[in-house]
Amino acid sequence: MLIVHVHARVKPDFVKAFKQATVENARHSVEEPGIARFDVIQQAGDPCRFVLVEVYRSEEAAARHKETAHYRAWRDAVAPMMAEPRGSVRYANIFPADEGW
Repeated sequence: MLIVHVHARVKPDFVKAFKQATVENARHSVEEPGIARFDVIQQAGDPCRFVLVEVYRSEEAAARHKETAHYRAWRDAVAPMMAEPRGSVRYANIFPADEGW
């Protein structure tokens, strides 16, 4: 499993539009066979900050996701909404997992 946390800070005037576009992308993303989970969360103390928690079954699934029409539409739609460039952090799953480590 590959877990990616995508951090986004949105301009205040675009919070609602960002949420709509991101939920639409998430709805399509969870239908991809390579995606195990796709969460959209909003920071409680700062409604302009979001984290997308994307759980992929493989590196290849993560790459395929970026080739989908819904991802590309989302990427282009939200680009002007960003208060700063999006960032991401990649994680490896420890538990539950294969205990072969």
